[in-house]
Amino acid sequence: MSKTSSPTTSLREACVLAAREVIAESGVEGLSMRDVARTLGISHQAPYRHFESRDHLLAEVMRRCFADFAAYLGVQTSGQEGDAKLEAMGHAYLDYAQHKPLEYRLMFGTPWPEPAQHPELVEHAVRAFNLLRDTLRALPGAQHQPSGHADHQAMFIWSALHGMASISQAHVMQHLQLAPGVEVGLRADLMARMALGLGYNSRSTGE
Repeated sequence: MSKTSSPTTSLREACVLAAREVIAESGVEGLSMRDVARTLGISHQAPYRHFESRDHLLAEVMRRCFADFAAYLGVQTSGQEGDAKLEAMGHAYLDYAQHKPLEYRLMFGTPWPEPAQHPELVEHAVRAFNLLRDTLRALPGAQHQPSGHADHQAMFIWSALHGMASISQAHVMQHLQLAPGVEVGLRADLMARMALGLGYNSRSTGE
């Protein structure tokens, strides 16, 4: 424990880390306050000093995932603008899903706790989405598009990237017998097709 950390702060942080450990081993369905306490070797009631319920603890774990995700997207696209930023964001999305599968599943494959009780979770999730939407709104000519145009584009991009991220991690990919070179070029091909669909120039190629 650092000199600047209080026992209360340290136990709260320990509960969050233990929850992630339980989820990694047993899935979200296996998460319980009792298992968190058992992992930490503390009384079954101790986690309740910092989290009202299992859902409150899960919401905090998920909030941190969205915060980490948004920060990663921000760093990977820093200093870029326009089409280049949009493409870099697409690559960053897929990289994050590949290198942090647990966090990715928690964000996009886990039923949410009641959103009304966890506004900070909602705030961080929307912040991550707004990185994409704001990039689209900043593209040349975007201000002349109908209301909701950027929302439609953002949902199209998100759906395509999420589909690619999910399929790439699916076990069935090992059995599809794709033609040589197809799997290696999937990402570049997706980027090129999204660029075509959205009407911007992509440096990626599916060739």
